[in-house]
Amino acid sequence: MSDRFPPGFLWGAATSAYQIEGAVAEGGRTPSIWDTFSHTPGRTDGGDTGDVAVDHYHRMREDVALMADMGLTAYRFSVSWSRVQPTGRGPAVQLGLDFYRRLVDELLDHGIQPALTLYHWDLPQELEDAGGWPARDTAHRFAEYAALVGGALGDRVEHWITLNEPWCSAFLGYASGVHAPGRTEPAASLRAAHHLNLAHGEATSALRAVLPARDQVAVSLNSAVIRPLSPDPADLAAVRRIDDLANGIFHGPMLHGAYPASLFADTAPVTDWSFVHDGDLRAIQQPLDALGLNYYTTSLVSAADPGQADARADGHGASAHSPWPGATSVAFHQPPGERTAMGWTIDPSGLYDLLLRYTKEAPGLPLLVTENGAACEDGPAPDGSVHDPDRIGYLHDHLATVRRAMEAGADVRGYYLWSLMDNFEWSFGYGKRFGAVYVDYATLARTPKSSARWYAELARTGELPAVPGA
Repeated sequence: MSDRFPPGFLWGAATSAYQIEGAVAEGGRTPSIWDTFSHTPGRTDGGDTGDVAVDHYHRMREDVALMADMGLTAYRFSVSWSRVQPTGRGPAVQLGLDFYRRLVDELLDHGIQPALTLYHWDLPQELEDAGGWPARDTAHRFAEYAALVGGALGDRVEHWITLNEPWCSAFLGYASGVHAPGRTEPAASLRAAHHLNLAHGEATSALRAVLPARDQVAVSLNSAVIRPLSPDPADLAAVRRIDDLANGIFHGPMLHGAYPASLFADTAPVTDWSFVHDGDLRAIQQPLDALGLNYYTTSLVSAADPGQADARADGHGASAHSPWPGATSVAFHQPPGERTAMGWTIDPSGLYDLLLRYTKEAPGLPLLVTENGAACEDGPAPDGSVHDPDRIGYLHDHLATVRRAMEAGADVRGYYLWSLMDNFEWSFGYGKRFGAVYVDYATLARTPKSSARWYAELARTGELPAVPGA
């Protein structure tokens, strides 16, 4: 197998607005659900917030220069909805759009393609107060917001992503409550999932109406790779139940215009799905130009022993509530193998399985790895340099897997490293570092890690460099 990637393959890095921008009260921006959540005692490690984050709002040009030094040909960022449309309704605030205009211009000046994500979890608080994603109207508001951003930036941005990881928005936000807005309402989480699907479909249509024909629209799903603890039929049934809730609940309507029938049966004790209206599935199933897949680890499940407490995992720390409404009697287990600083098992084979699954699930649809990376225990050496050989090894092995999947027929067009730089890691605050660029949170100084130099060599040559010391 060749370690060389084809010409034109996108070498990117990714971030999200609340994790890096800061400037939460500047330019007309109002609070999002993550502002409220992070300021609620006990919600984030150390009480950390994104008020300053890594101050990208004021250091944008410095950060784009770092991207250029890394040889990036693409950069995936998200727009802060409440910076552009503070109440989630009405006209756009031009000061907010101006920041993204400047960012896009700076990227293009450095030969970097912008990839704009419309929603990366930061719902305007006013829309949450009106019901949030469990409310149908939020989907309509999102489509209006998409049209505003598309109309302002569509002449310069060709790559668009509607939603990032709607599973997290629905189930970590409204079922387990470990993400904003912190609600623990299983029925509401299923309504949220449907309205996120509807928001994707309506926003895709709204973008098509305002974007030049050349522009591409995608969505980023954190589709799970779920494996059974044993070949026992009960464990295989547990895989199916979780697959419905992790994957089918989103790719079913988006790609095929239908929810899995078994999903309705499993969740009947939770909801009757009467919130799915006539015409919704047609609205959701819009043609896509690419499918984004975010991958970090695999899941290992079994049927729970009778009478045993459900050992269900939320993927982001322990919780008294389950993010899997309707998936009763399913137990989660730690997959074997080395782990990242997040405690996630390192398993590149899962990425191969994911890419080949969607090659069959959506034949002819180009794929993008829109997030992949590792949290490591990074720190500066006495001379100020930051070496992260564990991250380099992780990236090498996962990118080798991408290349192997391409050899097997997967049409993968690009890869976005998560993340460009260390930042606010949601409920973990600033305790977990995913970046290729080290950030000193006291001074906000940026230092490219050895992984940034390794990735720059890859972007320059298109061929996987060796892992130092391997």
